[in-house]
Amino acid sequence: MSYDKQFDSLIGKSEQIKKICRLIGLIAKTKSTILIQGESGTGKEVVANAIYMHSLRNGAPFIKVNCAALSETLLESELFGHKKGSFTGAFEDRKGFFELANMGTIMLDEIGSMPLSGQAKLLRVLQEEEITPVGSARNLKIDVRVIATTNVVLNDATKKGMFREDLYYRLGVVTIFLPPLRDRKEDLSLLTDYFVEFFNTKLNKKVKGITEEAVKYLMDYDWPGNVRELRNVIENAMIMTETDYIELDAIPPLQMRFSRQSVCSVDLQGADLNLRNQLKIYERLIILNALQKSKWVKSKTAKLLGIDRRNLGYFIRKHDIVFPDDRPAWDS
Repeated sequence: MSYDKQFDSLIGKSEQIKKICRLIGLIAKTKSTILIQGESGTGKEVVANAIYMHSLRNGAPFIKVNCAALSETLLESELFGHKKGSFTGAFEDRKGFFELANMGTIMLDEIGSMPLSGQAKLLRVLQEEEITPVGSARNLKIDVRVIATTNVVLNDATKKGMFREDLYYRLGVVTIFLPPLRDRKEDLSLLTDYFVEFFNTKLNKKVKGITEEAVKYLMDYDWPGNVRELRNVIENAMIMTETDYIELDAIPPLQMRFSRQSVCSVDLQGADLNLRNQLKIYERLIILNALQKSKWVKSKTAKLLGIDRRNLGYFIRKHDIVFPDDRPAWDS
């Protein structure tokens, strides 16, 4: 998946991605309202783009609206338009997003952020297939295909009274759940190759690929930012790479998962705000991250950190770093 206009396809070989592709093929040419749910960075907009491109409306307008950016006071005007003089600052008639998308598709991004008052108005539009611009006495018939996306679990939001249950069911005629990257690690190598190829063109590079050691490092990470985070990491690594292949030391530090409390026992949330103490905490994390990346090999760790190998021993003692029992043999 991707986040550039040039990317218009889903990348992956996992069963989850295959099922989503099959579902897109089934629903694209219908008019049914679609709800796309998934964590931030999983590619919801990519799926929406794919649905639009394979639909019978792909020559008609495709309007994308960020619901999180719509204030409650301006929401109705932005979505449904307004007439001249209907409120202070309305100096002329203005079409709303729904009218601009007429005969086409509208994507309501982060629909879970829409205030309840706006949800009620949206429900009416979906049911009646007509809008009423602010300040107008006339209803306008519209023909718009709605695709809504959210990183909020709307079913939970309805139970908390934060999202209308009737709108939730109206939006979710067809629901697509996008899995996080950590649940489809088999797609990571394909995604990585895809981004390397893309950034070769964008950055005028000739990188052939990524080393096996670097791939393993990426595979060991949980990717809380999902595909978007992977894209940013590969772009960073491509900028730093001057060889044929992306090597481990070109990849920026990732928020590593430490399985042993003895290896990493830093509680950032419980730390005080004293600058000296904060710097000590982050210094320890940097040392640990380098040790993890180099598989606890002293010479490699020192090289990653850009310090003399003798100085590494000082930092290890300073931060009371304990090594895992199953670590590889160190070089002396």
